[in-house]
Amino acid sequence: MNKNLTHKQTRIETLGPAKIPTPLNVPEKIFHHKEVLLNPYPVEKWEKQPLSFEISLPSESIYFDPSKATAAIVTCGGICPGLNNVIRAIVLSLSYGYGINKIHGIKYGLQGFISKYRHPLVALTPEVVSNIHELGGTILGSSRGEQPIDQIVDLLERQNINILFVIGGDGSLRAAEKIGEEITTRGVKIGVAAVPKTIDNDISFVHRSFGFETAVDMATQAIKCAHAEAKSFENGIGLVKLMGRHSGFIAATAAMAQRDVNYVLIPEVDFDFDGPKGLLAVLEERMSKRSHAVIVVAEGVGQHLFDHDENSTDASGNIKLQDIGKYFQKRITEHFQFKNLPCNLKYIDPSYMIRSVEANTNDGLFCATLGQNAVHAAMAGKTRFVVSNWHGVYCQLPIALAISKRKTINPGERLWLNVLESTGQPSFKND
Repeated sequence: MNKNLTHKQTRIETLGPAKIPTPLNVPEKIFHHKEVLLNPYPVEKWEKQPLSFEISLPSESIYFDPSKATAAIVTCGGICPGLNNVIRAIVLSLSYGYGINKIHGIKYGLQGFISKYRHPLVALTPEVVSNIHELGGTILGSSRGEQPIDQIVDLLERQNINILFVIGGDGSLRAAEKIGEEITTRGVKIGVAAVPKTIDNDISFVHRSFGFETAVDMATQAIKCAHAEAKSFENGIGLVKLMGRHSGFIAATAAMAQRDVNYVLIPEVDFDFDGPKGLLAVLEERMSKRSHAVIVVAEGVGQHLFDHDENSTDASGNIKLQDIGKYFQKRITEHFQFKNLPCNLKYIDPSYMIRSVEANTNDGLFCATLGQNAVHAAMAGKTRFVVSNWHGVYCQLPIALAISKRKTINPGERLWLNVLESTGQPSFKND
């Protein structure tokens, strides 16, 4: 993927030259151009000028006049830990750092831009957001699904909004890019800044998305409960379904963190249920030897086992997933009944508990830094960008690049190999 990129694809657009001295009181020595290499490891020969991303730093000069600028914040898609932390960080940075006093909150995602829904704008001040980081969810509300891009930009123009901060996942970032395209077509000077939000951690060129660490924390608690249940009964099986529509990062990372898991199944790795080397046969053999097992399955696993109605989609246009956890529960229970073997299976689905809690301390710090960096870049006149953390360095990259491909686990790389080492599980494949 990296080899096919060009310098143009990693460069961020600007609305124009930044001519206004920053009001920030920061050391002058940080005001110089820095970049983080796309691939910092010397594993191959790169072109004379290696590809890189801009490091996130305040700018010496800014584009928008803080005394006249207006900003807006919108949260889109499903909730996850840290949304309120990001909102709070943006508001505090805009207000205390740059002196911007007009900050609008857009209610209920992209619906809030559309007049027919009649959602009022919310005034966001430091007083309003002072304690919201202690709450789960989002104080602005959210929604799924597309809305007319032209009407969204109409509202931005009517309300004289200069900067739009979009906090959302893959679909929301695609909408943000379309909003940026429409703004460019109209020739107006409105910046679009995005903070990537995906609990599945599946956005490209973003090593870690906010909320992911909290999700792993909560997932390990579910695994602990499953392990306790499994060990307390004869032939006890603890089955945990975790989030991960296309990417198994939560399942793999939580299993590695807890190390009480015997089998992990993720969307990126195929498996067989039946047959001499399939999951059921392997599970039966373990029961005969150890009399307990813990299985973690990502929600997107095994969808080929179901008949899908391609017209059955959610508001975001995604095909509705069948409940693989309940399918596992049914198949495993039936298998042991057919074999006339005891089986005490406990099924745990903590998904809504995981995504609705407040962010832990590390995630809270991460959210604060992402929100702050989004403000610095937006005030400097940068637009259509995503704030990121790449190889441990905070940076920003074009939205178009972030949505170019979904990030998934490579079964041949270290994370999955570590999972296999930890669990000792076989391939579950008969061929």
